[in-house]
Order: sequence, then structure tokens, then C-alpha cells
Amino acid sequence: MRENIRYQLEAQRFIKNLSGKTKFIISRNSHAIGLTRQTYQNKLDGLRDQQIITNFTININPSIHPNNLKYVMLEVKTNPKEPELVKELLKIPQLRMLDGIIGDFSLFALFIFNSPEEYYQILNTIDKIMSKSYFKKYQIIDTIKVFKTNGISLKNSGISLELDNIDFNILNILRDGQGLKPISTYEIRKIFEEHLKIEISQSTIHNRIKKLEREGIILNYTVNFFPKKIGFKGKYLLRIKPKDPSKYNDLAIRLDMNKNITDLFRIGEQYGLFAIVRVKKIEDYATFIKDLYSSEEIEDTYTNFILDELIPYTNFIIS
Repeated sequence: MRENIRYQLEAQRFIKNLSGKTKFIISRNSHAIGLTRQTYQNKLDGLRDQQIITNFTININPSIHPNNLKYVMLEVKTNPKEPELVKELLKIPQLRMLDGIIGDFSLFALFIFNSPEEYYQILNTIDKIMSKSYFKKYQIIDTIKVFKTNGISLKNSGISLELDNIDFNILNILRDGQGLKPISTYEIRKIFEEHLKIEISQSTIHNRIKKLEREGIILNYTVNFFPKKIGFKGKYLLRIKPKDPSKYNDLAIRLDMNKNITDLFRIGEQYGLFAIVRVKKIEDYATFIKDLYSSEEIEDTYTNFILDELIPYTNFIIS
């Protein structure tokens, strides 16, 4: 038991080291935690072999221009006799999270869209999928504001730079197109030429990436990992209703500082704050809720417990 806990803590430390403001470089990262390059590489390979980590990725600032990234939630009523419904949802490339939950609904999904046009196009696909379901019961929740994403606060993340298609394609490749090692500018250039049919130089890609880092559009470089394998046993979806509706923004700013809250959204419902909460032990959530009520002006909360992460890999900041 102690050995398992020690291993989980070591894995957490290692994954935390893989997250940074600039691209992963093994010599720099290994030096930061006092390991030789070879020892670091061996540990990295071990985490991959055990499927604790999968691919390198990035987190993108939602406040990008000309359109903010659009975060959309979907709650679905279904049953175990409808595996095709899950398979069809998993085919949607904008799907970032799919969880089995306890409550009025059975599934929770989170989508991220690059534009309103993309959202409305996929919305038609979602409607077609749900029209074939047994219950035909689902609801779509639009987010009004993103306060926090994957453990990264957005309170000081104002952006003035407008992106073009080249920038968006680079971001998409860095987020979704990397494998077990960081992608190079040469590999990105090949993707542009072979798949996007766009001629672009490596130096242009390098300069664009540096601009995206400098402007705070790339929030961080990181890896996708399996939370339960490194000791994060509990995941919860929490809706919060303050006593004073005029205090939503003030409350969100305070909740933003809570280490257990990895994602925080303002939504257009009676319970107007929506948080994703991660805890290491199930009983820690009871402590979290107790502390929440004792320290904040909260009228009510509503919680969904995550039974099964159907897209288990994520990349939240480990505090």
C-alpha cells in the first residue's frame, strides 16, 4: 500500500514536470528534477508503457479572436443497451470529455468548438444521433464564460491578437496531432503540405508558435494522463447557486483559487456556476463541500458523481 502511494506521488511529480509554458525539452526537464537524461527517459518510457500517460498536447486559451472558443456541455439520458450512441458521440472530433454519471442523466459530454459556425454544424449531428436514442432526452448547456480550464486560471488572460487559419491549424496540430514524443516543426510542415495542402516553411511555423506562446494563447504544454492511475479517484460535476445572484463573478474569482476545481464555467441556468472537481479520495469531496459552504455565500449546490470516464485521459495541472 505504501509502495503504491509512493509510486503515485512520484508519477504526479513527474507529470507536473512535463507541464510548462514552453515546449518539452528532455535535458531541461530532467535537470529540473535532478535526474540524468537517461534516467528521465526511462521513467518517461515506463509511464507510457503502463498507459499512465499517452500523448503530448497543449491547452489553448479560450479567449482567442476573432471568435472565442465555444465550450458546450451535453447531458444525455441513455441506458447500457445503447452502446452505438456512445460510439457515435466519440466520433465527433470536437468532443473533449465523455463521462458516465449518476443523476437525471446518464452521460455528460464537453465539446470545444473553434467558431459558432462549427458549433451549429455539429449541433445538427448531435440532434441526429439523439433522434435514434431510446429516451430522446438530452439537454445542451451553453457556457457564457470560462474562468478556469484544466487547472489554469484565466483571470489575467486578456488577448488582443487575432488569429488566422494558419494559427488555428498549428494550435489544432499541437493539441490533437502529437504522439508519444513532442512534434517537431518539420513534422508540422509535413502535415500542412500533405493533409492541408498548404505550403509553409519551418521558420514560419517556429515564429508563429513563439508568437502564440508570447501572447498567452498557448496556455501550457503538457501530456494527457490517466488520473485514476496516479491517485485521483474522485471526479465530480458541481453546480453552484449563490445566495446573491449579483455575486456570481466575485464568487467565481474566489472559487478559481481552489486547487480541487480544475474547470469553472458560468452557465445560463439557475445554478449558474459549473465546476469540475478532482479529489484523490472519495471522502475528500465531503470535506471539500463542507469547506465550500462554510467559506462562501452559497445557497445551494447540485453534484453529479462520475462513474466512468469514457475519455479517461486529461491534462489538468497537478498542484
